[in-house]
Amino acid sequence: MKNLTLVIPAKTESDSLPIVLRELKEFDCKKIIIIPNNDTETYEAIKEFDCQIIKQTIAGYGSAIIEGMNNVKTDYLCIFNADGAFDPKYLKIMLKENENNYDFIFNSRYEKKAGSDDDTFLTFIGNFFFTRLCNLLFNLKISDVLFTYVMGKTSSFKFLKLKNRDFTFCIELPVQAKFNKLRFKTIPSYERARISGTKKVNEFKDGFLILICIIKMFILRK
Repeated sequence: MKNLTLVIPAKTESDSLPIVLRELKEFDCKKIIIIPNNDTETYEAIKEFDCQIIKQTIAGYGSAIIEGMNNVKTDYLCIFNADGAFDPKYLKIMLKENENNYDFIFNSRYEKKAGSDDDTFLTFIGNFFFTRLCNLLFNLKISDVLFTYVMGKTSSFKFLKLKNRDFTFCIELPVQAKFNKLRFKTIPSYERARISGTKKVNEFKDGFLILICIIKMFILRK
């Protein structure tokens, strides 16, 4: 797995991220951690680990991923959460699928043999609505549009020139992949409960921003 880099956005994850990095030691891949400039606790908690740490220059979940992505030099990259919810056992499966000439492999919590210990009623309903809406408007044919456990060719990520700096990044990625006729598929995945702390997503605020993003992308679709 030396041709893979994990891009890990981390904000106030000093408790969970060291556990995540210890779990990842058995996977021979590179790791890029993107941390807000003022998050000294998380930095201090992981500075001794074998990973590249980037101080984030522009706030936002999407910004962190984009900054990390721009520093990737391996053939493949995977967006990987710092809270422990993403199970690394899927990495080898995703990489094998990617090597079958797919541009992106999206994990899904809503297929057979999949599920989530971290979903709430609100996030489940919101995801169901936004997934159905995106499939209707953009013909995505995926089952979990808000789940960012995604692996792909680094060249394909960079080709899309993704711009969304907040949680709407999760919508921009699959829609732009569809617009640009890139190859992608979905595999089932089980999301674990986060190790500590609270979700960074605000269901109402971020849900509204995601809806606006979908409408704009539909109006301005290529």
